[in-house]
Amino acid sequence: MVRITTQNQVIQNDKPIGISFRRKDQLSGQVIWSAFEKVSQSNAMFNALDTLVVPVHSVKMPAGFGYGIKTKGRPLSVMAHLKKSIVEVKKEENCLAHALIIAIAGVVNDGNYKAYGQGRKIRPVVHALLQDTGSDLIRRGGIPELNRFQEHFGDYKIVVYQGLGCDDIKFEGQVDSFQHLNLLQDAVERYYHVITNLTGAMA
Repeated sequence: MVRITTQNQVIQNDKPIGISFRRKDQLSGQVIWSAFEKVSQSNAMFNALDTLVVPVHSVKMPAGFGYGIKTKGRPLSVMAHLKKSIVEVKKEENCLAHALIIAIAGVVNDGNYKAYGQGRKIRPVVHALLQDTGSDLIRRGGIPELNRFQEHFGDYKIVVYQGLGCDDIKFEGQVDSFQHLNLLQDAVERYYHVITNLTGAMA
């Protein structure tokens, strides 16, 4: 997996623009050049002689053994299953509520954290949360539901990633809190998973 960022070295205040982690065979000259174009367009001032800094981050993916499972090219659902830093939440109903409750239990060291992660004791807590927020998660929850939960959990900052890259953020609550509830959404199966260790999940 390779990730590339570009930044104008002369104008340090401008935010770097990058290409999220992807398989190296998915990187083409056209993809890389489009990132350069974005830098030149987004910079307040750009000179043809300016120096562009292009860090390249490369991560060798594990090949897997034992059961013959390989991660290369696998969907997020498989990656979540293989990583110990991600708690899988596969609930056909109220998946988002399950994930948030498990995430909070992990942050506050709730004694029921392990049971919640295994799907035990959590149903009445989910039911109470849905009643308190007036939420309907028949479609597993999107931006409107995330905003509603963010208002309800004002002491926590909800961050939803749609990939295992630091810039693959789908939702970030506008709350000033050092306590983050990091979730990973599988865009294909639309399940929400809990990221217990952000650094480990993206390594």
